[in-house]
Amino acid sequence: MARRRGRLRRPRGTGEHVAAAVVALAAVTLVVQMALAARHAVVYAWPLWASLTAGGVGYWLWRALRRARTQRARAAMLAVLRITLDEVDAMSDQDFEFALRDLLTRDGWAARQVGQQGDQAADVIGHHRQYGRIVLQAKHTKVGGKVGSPVMYQVKGTAGPVHGADIAVVVTNGFFTRDAKAWGERHQVHWVDRDRLRTWAEHGLPLNDLLRLPQQPARRASRRRALRTTSTAA
Repeated sequence: MARRRGRLRRPRGTGEHVAAAVVALAAVTLVVQMALAARHAVVYAWPLWASLTAGGVGYWLWRALRRARTQRARAAMLAVLRITLDEVDAMSDQDFEFALRDLLTRDGWAARQVGQQGDQAADVIGHHRQYGRIVLQAKHTKVGGKVGSPVMYQVKGTAGPVHGADIAVVVTNGFFTRDAKAWGERHQVHWVDRDRLRTWAEHGLPLNDLLRLPQQPARRASRRRALRTTSTAA
């Protein structure tokens, strides 16, 4: 047999009416007490909540101001950055990459160090509103070391197709072979050897002036950025 569903029925008799009234009164009393408790919490605890909120806002502002001061201090330091060849020679390979990043930043590029295993011939990538996108390949060598043509081939093969660069540069604290320099000049791979590095890092001549980089037309630069964005999204 199907079970009958229970249904509420109206109170019957005086006793049940009295019981229902008591239950209703208790429910109303509970709601009133909860409302009074909430009001009490709002009236008497708001200074605590206000203090906590003000403390959170103050901490956020302090962090923002400290970050802004740090960035200004770094920008001021980089604006007058000079690195001697002796300092460069004493660096590790990775320190050399970070130094090149800082030198680019000093010259007005938005630069970052990206060198790692499998970096496809890009240790530093930068962007400049007037000159476009640049890729630096860092070759930190012993004093007197030479960089050969194979490095130039590799950078040429990845700078544009892989990294979307307008400018490709190989930088060393040593020297380049004659063939490497000649091949680079024929195929638009710029080179910075020890002598040029001294002019850039130690004497402070901006890289774009040192290499006489051409300014990118605004439309061309915008088109390149759009193409890179589209390829990345794909």
